[in-house]
Amino acid sequence: MLLKGSQRGNAKNLAAHLLNGRDNDHVSLSEIRGTAAEDLRGALLEMEAISNGTKCKQPFFHVIFNPPESANLTREKFSEAFDKLEADMGFADHSRAVVFHEKNGREHAHVVYSRIHESLTYDH
Repeated sequence: MLLKGSQRGNAKNLAAHLLNGRDNDHVSLSEIRGTAAEDLRGALLEMEAISNGTKCKQPFFHVIFNPPESANLTREKFSEAFDKLEADMGFADHSRAVVFHEKNGREHAHVVYSRIHESLTYDH
């Protein structure tokens, strides 16, 4: 599995990029975790709003999971890869959104994590 990760900002632009059906044959929102919003744009805006109480300028960690051409991964296998990465990176309890893109018969996934852990920003 090839992984490409980057820190990002601008929730509106990121949501538009991830939902872009023009450059992909199929786009599907698979999961939103840790936000009240149930749509991608709302979830990313919510994550961004939480970061406003911090000095973080790029509140998202965006990872592209791109399997080799010869692989035909199930969603379960993708999910195992997401869980492994977030455990290794310390994002296990962070909000996340998962979007799958299919292009030319190949599927890859985009996972966006909030870099801000909500329990660290609020006094519960």
